[in-house]
Order: sequence, then structure tokens, then C-alpha cells
Amino acid sequence: MNAPAADDLFFSLTPQKVLEAVEVAGVPCNPVCYPLNSFENRVYEVEREDRTRVVAKFYRPGRWTEAQLLEEHQFLQELAEEELPVCAPRAFPEGGTLRQIEGIYYCLFDRMGGRAPDELDDGLLERLGMLVARMHNVGAARPGVHRVRVDANTFVRQELAWMEGRGVLPPGIAGRYAGAARRIADLADARMRDVEVHRLHGDLHLGNLLLRDGVLRVLDFDDMAVGPAMQDLWLIAPGRDAEAMQQRAVLVEGYEKMRSFSWGELRLVEPLRGMRMVRYAAWLARRWHDPIFPRTWPHFGTPSYWNDETRALEEILEVSTEN
Repeated sequence: MNAPAADDLFFSLTPQKVLEAVEVAGVPCNPVCYPLNSFENRVYEVEREDRTRVVAKFYRPGRWTEAQLLEEHQFLQELAEEELPVCAPRAFPEGGTLRQIEGIYYCLFDRMGGRAPDELDDGLLERLGMLVARMHNVGAARPGVHRVRVDANTFVRQELAWMEGRGVLPPGIAGRYAGAARRIADLADARMRDVEVHRLHGDLHLGNLLLRDGVLRVLDFDDMAVGPAMQDLWLIAPGRDAEAMQQRAVLVEGYEKMRSFSWGELRLVEPLRGMRMVRYAAWLARRWHDPIFPRTWPHFGTPSYWNDETRALEEILEVSTEN
């Protein structure tokens, strides 16, 4: 009989298997294990023998190579050494931060409490801008070798080719959608030309920030990438209205207290928005075999979904001609 695929084991991870993996890595546990919210990976809170809690993260097989995962861990360790409020992976008793069990890579983190910020006043926005700048100072100090680049080829053209090759796009809308996506890719190429890139978080929306007792922490570097500074700023204030533009201005003012910023990068917001949309659609399509995805996104793949996405991409192009 063939050994089960790593994907099958990943889908069938149970608390018992999680505890076994943590104990095999040299961390004795009590029989206490709770799943935490995560779609891309499998994440569990585990109780150790001394009754303290750690978080065990099991990476989805096939997404990242070992070198890419270790580059994420290295970046987190560098940030922690500079006293940035991140959660770096814990070293296992025998050394190293990454282990593998039956084709699935996993690591451990300290348990962090808190909640995403509810409101972004100017003071918090300025703090966030300063925090992102400090992260980028560390990110720019060493090149990113293995992680993906935030660019039009990776986020749009390759993803679009994958969706077209597998018939993901419905025939009635495929031409319009693909045409808008390719125009956004061309726009991104033009606006990102000569823009500085460096290691960054890659997915810094409010859900990846924790605020507790006035202390901010940055979580989940799973999408760590090499890209422009704006990638880590626009998702904090993603809107198009006057309030969002003012919030981005305050973010950048805070950023400039710790690191120089080219205000011309504000013109990247719309192409970055379009790139994220295409990559997100491809991500959902790639993960559709995972039972949790159809249950969570039942609207995905319907004619109305693709009509809405196409109109949104076309709106990005219209807005981009105005600025």
C-alpha cells in the first residue's frame, strides 16, 4: 500500500497527532490541545507538562520549501533581536526552529494574547507607521533570497495563467476578467519600476495585529515576501475615501520618523489592490479541494462572484487613470 499523501495527513490532523508531533520534537505535553483559527495552515494551542501553553503551527504541504520557511524564521529572529514586538518561533530542545513529521513542516511559538485594534486614531496610526518602518529597516539590512516577490508576474500573470489553464474562469466572463487583470499587471510594472524592495511582512492587515494593554504585536509572517514598503502600509488603511487617504498619510508620517519614504509609492495602492485580488482568487481555487474552503466561501466560483471580481478590477483601472 502506498503511503498517504502529505495533503491527506494535513487534512486529517487530530489533536492526538499534534501532541505526538510536539512530543517527538522534545516538548512533553499534557493532553490539552485546541485548534485556532487558520485557513492556510493548521494551528493549535498546546499545553506543556508545566501547564504553560505554546502554539504549534503545521504548514500546508507544498506551499513553501524548507529554505523559504527558514528564511521566514530568520527574519522573525532578526526582528526579535532588534526588540520589535513580533512572535518569533521557539527553538526546539535539540536546536533549530523547524521540524517535519510525515511530510508536514511545523514549528512552535509562544502564546500571545490580545485582539485586533478596533479603531485607528492618529496616535495609533503613527505608532503603526513607526513600527512598520522599524521592521523595514531590519528587512532591508539583508536580501531576501528564497521568498516570493510582490510583483505583477508572481501575483497576476502566473496566477492568471494557472486559472486559465485549469478552466477556473467561466467562459462568459473569462475574457473581460483576464483583460482587466493583465492591464493591472502592466500598470503595476510601470508604477513599481525603480521602486526599492526589501523583505517585509506581506499581509499586514489589522487581523495580523494584536493590541493588549497598549502594546502592539505583529503576527503571522506566513506571507513574508520581498516587495515595496507600500505593501505593508496600504492594508492597514485600505479604503479609497478621504478618511482612508488621511489615515495613510498619518501612517507615512509615522513611518518617516524611522525610515525615509518615497511619497510616490502612494500610487501603488490601486495596482497592489488589484494584484492582491487576482492572487486571492487563485488561492481560493488552488485550495478548493480542502473541505474547509467550500464551507467558508460558498460564493466563490459562482457567476456573480466572477462578475463582481471583474467589475472590481475594472474599477481599479478607472480609479488609477485619475491619479
